[in-house]
Amino acid sequence: MTDSWICETLYPDWGQRFHVKRELARVRSAFQDIVIFESFSHGRVMVLDGCIQITERDEFVYQEMIAHVPLLAHGTARQVLIIGAGDGGVLRRVLQHRGVQRAVMVEIDGEVIRLSKEYLPAIAGEAWNDARAEVIVGDGIDYVKRAADASFDVMIVDSTDPIGVGEVLFSNDFYANCARVLTERGLVVNQCGVPFMQGDELRETSARRKHFFPHVSAYVAAVPTYVGGFMALGIAGKAPGIGLQDAAEITVRARDAGVLGTTEYWTPEIHVGSFSLPPYIARQLPD
Repeated sequence: MTDSWICETLYPDWGQRFHVKRELARVRSAFQDIVIFESFSHGRVMVLDGCIQITERDEFVYQEMIAHVPLLAHGTARQVLIIGAGDGGVLRRVLQHRGVQRAVMVEIDGEVIRLSKEYLPAIAGEAWNDARAEVIVGDGIDYVKRAADASFDVMIVDSTDPIGVGEVLFSNDFYANCARVLTERGLVVNQCGVPFMQGDELRETSARRKHFFPHVSAYVAAVPTYVGGFMALGIAGKAPGIGLQDAAEITVRARDAGVLGTTEYWTPEIHVGSFSLPPYIARQLPD
């Protein structure tokens, strides 16, 4: 048995560590350090710049919530843009929705895609080969800047925290272009960190988006390996009604989409309840 451990470096004073069964890959890409290892407790794990990104054991929580919630809140999404998410898990969940006609995924780091295909194939499943999927290795900022007006119904921004390679995905210019390329009922969602430890991410992101979207909200998901409690997912839209549907309406939409009964975390009740924020998180949203 190995005595090797990997310790997360996200916070200077608090963290988690994984007992490593075997290291599978260690790569320095043009953008970041990437490590993939097999753990004793969580299956295979991807680490970017010292921060845990995804584990086989609990990836379903984050992937289902960042994909199913905005698509079902919209209700009739046909064109979906995914920024980041190089492991393919978000793409897989988006393509579960039978009404989606096209899903464009733009990942800046081709090494993340390559290593995910090789070492984490179950996360994306057959999504890479779906005829509706368009996978681009490139700069998401540039793609959104060049995209046609009103060309997407839903945008999902699955980035790292606003440091390093992910920092530009939290800027005013980016959100202005998000608003431009979304249709009149369009929605954009992105991870906003763990508010217990990173409250400024949700607060600052929501304040920025308020300049470009009339309706700004957030919902939460409990992802075990994102330490510190609930993960916040910020969501903004051009039309009212984000998070206001009841479980009965979400059930109908999920059944029509073909996702009802296929999930391990998301349910219509979880969907509705995730918008009921604890006060310490709700305080980070603009009035």
